[in-house]
Amino acid sequence: MEFKNNNKQIGIICLMRLVLYCWCVFFAITLSSFADDTNKIYSNEFELPSLIECVRFSEPLFFCGNQVPLYRQDVRERLEKEVLLALWDRPQVILWIKRASKYFPHMEKIINQADLPDDLKYVAVIESGLRPHVSSHKGAVGYWQFMRPTGKMYGLKINYKIDERRNLFKSTRSACKYLKELNRQFDDWFLSVAAYNMGARGLKNQIKVQETDEFYSLYLSEETQRYVFKIIAAKFIMENPQKFGFIFQKQDYYPVFEFDKININSSRQLPIALVAKAAGVSFRTIKAMNPELRGYHLAQGKNSILVPKGLIQQFEARFDEYFAKWQGSDDGKIHRVRTGENLALIAKKYNVRLSSLIKWNNLSHRSIIHPGDELIIEAN
Repeated sequence: MEFKNNNKQIGIICLMRLVLYCWCVFFAITLSSFADDTNKIYSNEFELPSLIECVRFSEPLFFCGNQVPLYRQDVRERLEKEVLLALWDRPQVILWIKRASKYFPHMEKIINQADLPDDLKYVAVIESGLRPHVSSHKGAVGYWQFMRPTGKMYGLKINYKIDERRNLFKSTRSACKYLKELNRQFDDWFLSVAAYNMGARGLKNQIKVQETDEFYSLYLSEETQRYVFKIIAAKFIMENPQKFGFIFQKQDYYPVFEFDKININSSRQLPIALVAKAAGVSFRTIKAMNPELRGYHLAQGKNSILVPKGLIQQFEARFDEYFAKWQGSDDGKIHRVRTGENLALIAKKYNVRLSSLIKWNNLSHRSIIHPGDELIIEAN
């Protein structure tokens, strides 16, 4: 009797194990099917294309209205290289696209007003990544990477108080003037962009020596050849981000740069902190919106400053009050340099550190001051 009961218990246990096993198999199959369906949906929308697919140029490619001769094997190879290298740094491309949504509308408007091809905006992408404070080892600065002499030649103000190479609007207008002049000389946008990189004189010499003015047949420096292809690659990728696996939603893009412009006229150098206080924003916000400003003070005279959109009335209501208090306060003074004075003597006269004097006036130990210059002396 006991033996029969044991057999019955064993049978029940085996049956339960069988049921549990069947249930596990059913669950695994169901889960696998669900995962397959999910993966199909995911792959259809988000799977990165292979790198080989990314350099299959199925349609003609144009830059500034001129077709890129992809039928030439050497051209195709050089462009493939720059597309692949750009896609290798995917975070960089994401930042290009995000910053473009912020700055391109303003650049496009200026380029259109200058009656130039819209594609020229991609020059700024390769020059600076659309960042105002970028500088090269050669001394080029800003969105369009102007050298100091060229920037001044095309109307940009560059001194110890302001560097308009970092101003989005003024530097873009100057770049348009420069590019228009280059195209007047070369009558070809591929050559004009190459000259923007290497200089018009150097390119003309190469054209003369090599006896050809066809860009893709010229033997130029590696930097200049890659430069033109980088710009074309940036356009190719940024105009078709989904093709390369960059799936953006509306909230992913940076908002368009919006602002109000205020005009300030002061007989003295004016603290930027005072401007920020009147606008009701931080010092950092004013510096970020006006990257051309150097140091901690606005230059004497007329200044145009950008503040966040919608704050102009608030600024106008507060500024006069803050300005009057500042003028009557002991927040500091202005020293007019006299003949024979230097920075060390002036610092000693006011019993301040030389390093502080240099910092307040955005100078360096090598800076040269002249009689008549005005220096800020902050209160202790």
